[in-house]
Amino acid sequence: MRISTIYKYFKQSNGVITDTRNITNNTIFFALKGENFNGNKFAEKALKSGAIYAIIDEPEFDTSDKTILVKDVLKTLQKLANYHRRELNTKIISLTGSNGKTTTKELIHVVLSKKFNTTATAGNLNNHIGVPLTLLSFTEKTEIGIVEMGANHLHEIELLTSITEPDFGYITNFGKAHLEGFGSLEGVIKGKTELFDYLKANNRKVFINSKDPIQVKLTTNLDSIYFGDKTNLLKTDPFLVIEYAGLEIHTHLIGKYNFSNLNAAIAIGEYFNVSATDIKLAIESYRPTNNRSQIIEKGKSKIILDAYNANPTSMEAALNNFKQISATKKIIILGDMFELGKTSNQEHQAILNLAESLCPNEIHLIGKHFSKTKASKSNLHSTFEAFKKSFHPTSATYLIKGSRGMALERTLELFD
Repeated sequence: MRISTIYKYFKQSNGVITDTRNITNNTIFFALKGENFNGNKFAEKALKSGAIYAIIDEPEFDTSDKTILVKDVLKTLQKLANYHRRELNTKIISLTGSNGKTTTKELIHVVLSKKFNTTATAGNLNNHIGVPLTLLSFTEKTEIGIVEMGANHLHEIELLTSITEPDFGYITNFGKAHLEGFGSLEGVIKGKTELFDYLKANNRKVFINSKDPIQVKLTTNLDSIYFGDKTNLLKTDPFLVIEYAGLEIHTHLIGKYNFSNLNAAIAIGEYFNVSATDIKLAIESYRPTNNRSQIIEKGKSKIILDAYNANPTSMEAALNNFKQISATKKIIILGDMFELGKTSNQEHQAILNLAESLCPNEIHLIGKHFSKTKASKSNLHSTFEAFKKSFHPTSATYLIKGSRGMALERTLELFD
């Protein structure tokens, strides 16, 4: 079936669903497949639950006039998203980077929403499935769309940009993330700058942090919008206070590493003529959620919960920020970093060494990777359960950080 025909059905529907648990009336079910599931098997259930069509790619499940057989469900989803993107009169900003993508996306979203009907990636739906779903959530009323793009190997950003066709791009930074897939920091840079390649080839604009020499060097031949000279960092303990256009902006973000994220949102807001007053109001209204640099009070304990994700670069930034925070007693709890490949042992040891050099009152390290390190002043726990048995919360300021798979937000229950 032609993608234009599927698009006609999409326009008549209430949207696209990929999980039968979320099926509502008048939706279209896309039967995606993975290592441990086959959506084709749920096509009939989706139709009975209210879906008007089920897109499948295995003939044996083509048992209804409401099933649409295609060669590849995932590619059809991606083609539909691209078709929809071309039909809309929507300006799209795409952003990627090793760290800070989600926070930056949300800051840009709150700033631009002061003036425009703006839709952004929900949560971290930033991969080969999430990006198409994000695009398909845009409507004719969406004036500006913000699309977050994640990647853990080469050519992934290339694919996502070909689907999204952004008008503007921004890369937050280059760091030691997903080294298992990218191979090295150089591989990370090559993979992330696939966004630059698209923007250059299609004469689109790119926002560049003028304080990032790597980005400045890589974008000399692009239509670049530079930023970074119009704001001042006034305070960092614990929340950032910045100055812009003569206004003092009190944020709910911690860590000097968020200064560049704020600068990007301010620059993009300024480019789209959002007033300085509205930019201030937007930023001051934003509060991080979902375990991203949240400050939580539990009894006499103050907890910096940064369990959304972790890699060597973000770990180092979090630890250095923790060093600057004023507190009588400090305790560090770190969980494993994933997808580091052959550099895993080396990178975990480097983070342990940095943590110990800060001389906190206690250090707890959780996970099989950290348990292989050599510690002189730290408590090593091979599993979360092992940590749970020996940990006794006390009146202190805590830093809790680890990769998403470690689910270190579970530590909060120990403070009750």
